Amino acid sequence: MKQTFKNILKCFATVFTVAFLFMSCKDNYQRVGEEAVKPIFPQGVAQNFTLTYTETSKELSSEDADSSKVIAILTSPITEDYDNQSFKYRTFPEGLKVDFFDEKNQKSVITADYGIVYSQTNLIDLQGNVVIETHDGKKLETPQLFFDRKNNWIFTEKVFTYTNLEDGSVMDGEGLDLNREFSYFRAHKTYGLLTIKENISKEGDD
Repeated sequence: MKQTFKNILKCFATVFTVAFLFMSCKDNYQRVGEEAVKPIFPQGVAQNFTLTYTETSKELSSEDADSSKVIAILTSPITEDYDNQSFKYRTFPEGLKVDFFDEKNQKSVITADYGIVYSQTNLIDLQGNVVIETHDGKKLETPQLFFDRKNNWIFTEKVFTYTNLEDGSVMDGEGLDLNREFSYFRAHKTYGLLTIKENISKEGDD
């Protein structure tokens, strides 16, 4: 009887010890996990934000301070500044618009539902209903687009629709590269070309 009672006590002690160790391990794991994921907060938030990009063809002196050329103007209802991070960036959670200008100062417009500007690489990541409308009636629509401000280069790996009102054509494809002036346009893959406009000549009609 005494031996049986001792065995019961040993079983209880073992179960209690295992349960205690399990609870301790679980608690430690949760605390480590919470400490590992650190929340990121912006160092500043601005409303009705405007950022102007300029360039110069040569190094300016103090007398030439006003001769720089505006190449793009970015506007947004709100922006969050994360320049306090090791890799600096700025977000536009409520969308943004970029007016950019070619060599002849002709304006084209990019709009998107969301955007990120990476300060150290001069790259703008545009996401959600991205639309480019050029000064001569061309239109590009895609879910994501990158604008390399330093090299004036625009590119995407996503699907796109390109409409050219000048020749009445619509092109669907996936992935493209183009310059700011739309004088260079290369699609990685196209799904077809649909011509909308028809040229009808009246010469020789009865």
